[in-house]
Amino acid sequence: MIDVAQQFGAGFLTVFQPVNLLALIIGLVTGMLVAVLPGLTLVMGIVLALPFTYGMAITPSIILLTAMYISGTYGGAFTSILFRIPGEPLDVPLLWDGYAMAHKGQPAKALGWTLLAALTGGLVSTLAAVAMAHPFASFALKFDSPEYFSIILFGLTSVVALGGGSMINAFISLFLGLMLASVGVDAIYGAERFTFDVPMLADGIEYLTVMVGAYGLGEVLVRLEQGFVTPPLAQGDSVSTEFPSLREIAEIKPTLLRSSALGIVLGIIPGAGATIASFVAYGTEAQYCKRRELLGSGLPEGIVAPQTASTATVAGHMVPLLTLGIPGSGATAVILGAFLLHGMQPGPQVFINNADLVYAIFASLFVGVIGMCLMGYFAIKLLIKVLYLPEAVTSAFVVLFCFIGAFAARNSLTDLWMIVSFGIIGYLFEKFRFPIAPMVLGCILGTQAENSFMTSMISYQNDWTIFFTRPISGSVMVFVFLALAFPAIRHLRHEYRQRRIAADKRRGA
Repeated sequence: MIDVAQQFGAGFLTVFQPVNLLALIIGLVTGMLVAVLPGLTLVMGIVLALPFTYGMAITPSIILLTAMYISGTYGGAFTSILFRIPGEPLDVPLLWDGYAMAHKGQPAKALGWTLLAALTGGLVSTLAAVAMAHPFASFALKFDSPEYFSIILFGLTSVVALGGGSMINAFISLFLGLMLASVGVDAIYGAERFTFDVPMLADGIEYLTVMVGAYGLGEVLVRLEQGFVTPPLAQGDSVSTEFPSLREIAEIKPTLLRSSALGIVLGIIPGAGATIASFVAYGTEAQYCKRRELLGSGLPEGIVAPQTASTATVAGHMVPLLTLGIPGSGATAVILGAFLLHGMQPGPQVFINNADLVYAIFASLFVGVIGMCLMGYFAIKLLIKVLYLPEAVTSAFVVLFCFIGAFAARNSLTDLWMIVSFGIIGYLFEKFRFPIAPMVLGCILGTQAENSFMTSMISYQNDWTIFFTRPISGSVMVFVFLALAFPAIRHLRHEYRQRRIAADKRRGA
């Protein structure tokens, strides 16, 4: 442990070399800008940055790309909370309580909570990754497609807690999202599904159009129907960041601990990712936090949980990448490509042959989290001013960002028609009290769930019991059933109490 601490300290000296520090700052700024713009995904941004690292040394190259990765998990909080437009799928859970808190007149407080969450998740996960890199290397080797499927299924079951008043409506929304995810060419057998001989559907439905259309355009249509009744903030209102008090932080300490742990574990597991961690963390709070009945109304726990978990996955993802050469996400796959382009193959031997680089990467994550939060502090002061504008003006910018994001995803005009369609669907969902979140969740995770399931069936001769007989996947499946059972039991108990109250009133009358 002493040797690890010494190497970690030496990593900080490497990071603060002028070239490496400049690469870190550029990466943080670029990653935040990419995350703020809907449609220009984080992975796309890192891919575009990769060619610029060809002529650089390997250390500043990896530090730049890693800084983009860590900053990108935080930057999307601005548009999610202020505009109700998620920059990344991992930002979707921030919409529910973050946007609600912002429109209760506390936008600075909502963004202050995200800053605290990102700082906590980033620092805790980095220290944990440094300490647990070697032990978890052997543990992660035990994961196969059944484990991936069970984890994704656990993420999907969080839809029960996100369904609001009606579990039936939540599942209808989820199944619609899963159907949208299945449109296009089957990745396993190459068969077309639900294309109806329409060429634009052959490539599938981009989840970004569903996400941005349903949330962004859908919200604008709802506001338009209401006549844009929300008044702008007065110029005299405070625009400074409102950090939570120590008492408020102490109240949500269990949320910080749970979400940090979830983010670290799901980050270390290859294939899980920040999106799954964000949804699972929110779903966990919907099950276990003390004020779970208030989730969705602007509760700090609903902001802190997904942001902490998603930021914590970054350091977790670096563990399988560096120790096994296995990328745990699209972003780390690009970073793996950067390693290979510079003639280095990550793996168990990297701690022996290139330990200085490994710990420099971990140190850059630690410094990058602090730098990212400092940048976020000053960015909040600027971005909060958009709420001074009348609602009709901000809605016009929302529409503009939605169309830019839809076109940037695949440079396809057909996606503009798709985003309009899902904007209408989002409006109808809001009007008839169907939750949007399950549909978006199903669309994002549906493809991953299908691929993991089909791979398991092929690998294990169609033996569906494999999900229950393997120790790790079986344990996760237990949590899946519990996640489904607890809300159902709670709903039945609530119905029983309401009936008893009604019966008592009738007898009293």
